[in-house]
Amino acid sequence: MADIPITNSIRKVIFENFNEHDLRFNNDQIFEILKKDDMIDQNLTIDDIEVYFKELCDTELLRNIAQNFTTQWFKLFDPLEKIQCNSCKTDSYITQSENKICKNPDCGSNL
Repeated sequence: MADIPITNSIRKVIFENFNEHDLRFNNDQIFEILKKDDMIDQNLTIDDIEVYFKELCDTELLRNIAQNFTTQWFKLFDPLEKIQCNSCKTDSYITQSENKICKNPDCGSNL
């Protein structure tokens, strides 16, 4: 498992699988992909990553459209685009309206 912040891994999964503003998807679908692709610690539970989905909603990347117990349904405000940082060569997944700053916490360069 790479040492990538979980929110960046979630962004990558969304970009690769759910990158349409009118597409519905849920936290369980993303969680399963994160686990299957070994992008998160295998001991984490869906409840452990709820805070990261809240963070993405707070930044207005996602909007929570429904919830049923621990399953949260989302839609994107805007599709993500993949931009490679010229400084660290890390891929960042950001929307048109976000600041164009590298999502690698060790970098933070302008994209």
